[in-house]
Formats: sequence, structure tokens, C-alpha cells
Amino acid sequence: MPLLIEPRFLAPGDCDRIRRAMDRGDGDAAEIVGDTIVTSSTIRRTTSIEIDPDVREWFERRLDDCRPAIAHALGRPLGRREGAGFLRYPPEGFYLPHRDRGDVAGWPAAARRAASVVVFLNGSTTNRPLNSQNGEFEGGLLCLHPDSTGVPVQITPEAGLLVAFPAEVLHEVLRVGRGTRDAAVDWFYDG
Repeated sequence: MPLLIEPRFLAPGDCDRIRRAMDRGDGDAAEIVGDTIVTSSTIRRTTSIEIDPDVREWFERRLDDCRPAIAHALGRPLGRREGAGFLRYPPEGFYLPHRDRGDVAGWPAAARRAASVVVFLNGSTTNRPLNSQNGEFEGGLLCLHPDSTGVPVQITPEAGLLVAFPAEVLHEVLRVGRGTRDAAVDWFYDG
């Protein structure tokens, strides 16, 4: 499966800047797109947060700068971006397996999504004690299911880590234990 993993896409201070903007922003339950756009806490338990336009635009310029590397890693031309979203997963937050690309009546543009991009803004603990003062959380791994072999690719969130993968890949966010998981997401359309 083509995949781009960029460990230090954002510096720690950049992650803190976005998380502070999320703290100031307005949030609503994140939506699920199908024939209609709905919310369902049995499928997805996270909050979508609108942040300061200046911070959002700065982050989106960073993503635009990374477009050539993402296109090269995924082996496909990329068009414009859909627009960044900022997600906060509370304790017990998750998102069941889904694909970001598909023919759905509620969001026709989803059929043109070529690349999914996730940038983690804080880190998950693995085999060590939780340090919530550093913004850490338990669990919340990104789990990619690239084929029918049943062997998932699990990615442990680290602050500043960018992950890009084909939008048609089945993936999920595993349950967050203690702490809060923050991430920024976006999608590049077909080029």
C-alpha cells in the first residue's frame, strides 16, 4: 500500500499553536457522510472544531507545500485540497472502519478524494505511563486495513507526524483511553 509517513511535519510549537486554536474554537459532533449527513456516537465519537482562520490558513499552506511529496509517495497526481478539519477525540472517542472516498449522495465530492492526510497534534503512549501534562493520551491509534489479508497497519500518533494514504483505503481510529487525541485532517482530490 502506498503510504507517506513524515515524522516531523510540524514542530512541537506548531502543534501547540493549533491545539490552542482548537481550545478557543467552536466544536460540534463530527459528521458521518452517506446518503445524508448525520451524527452518530455509535459510529464516530469525536468533535469537529472551527479554528481561527489565520491558523487554519497557515496550516493549509504547509499542506500545499507537502503536495509533491504526497503525490510521489502515493504514485498519483493530486488536485486541490478539500479544506482542513480539526478533530478532538475525547476519552472513549473513536471512528469505526470507513473509507474517505466513495460515491455518496450526501457529499458528491467524496468520489474525487485521492489522498487522505492526517497530522497528529499530540501523542499516544505505548507501553509507558501517561503524561497528560505533555498532552499525551492512551490508545487512539490510526489503523489502516489495506487489503483482505486481515493484517492492519497500526500507526501510533506522535505530535507533528503526518500520515498520507489513498482515500479508498479502509481505516479507523481505535478507542482513546485517558486523555484527548487532537488531529488535523484534509483530503486532496484527483489531479
